Amino acid sequence: MLRGLVPHGVADALTRELWLINRAYAAGADQELEACCEWLCKDSIPNTSNRLRFARRPKPPSLKDQALTALHAVAIGVNDTREQHQDLDTIRKALEALPND
Repeated sequence: MLRGLVPHGVADALTRELWLINRAYAAGADQELEACCEWLCKDSIPNTSNRLRFARRPKPPSLKDQALTALHAVAIGVNDTREQHQDLDTIRKALEALPND
């Protein structure tokens, strides 16, 4: 029943349950945001609902921005070993995404 909904790699029952809870919470939050935007649209200044939607659902940082942040953290040495490995992995992914010139 849930196989089509749960992404590949979410195999064990607890991880699957937590993923589903997270998705249900996000769907409820999205529904509330849309209701607020509709309400604002009725008698507000133009683009208020779009500004609210953008503020509450910002786009995630690009891989380039993530890599630059990771590089800065590595350069100033603020991470523990685990975080440093994650940062280096982010930088590696960004470099692999570059075209071969």
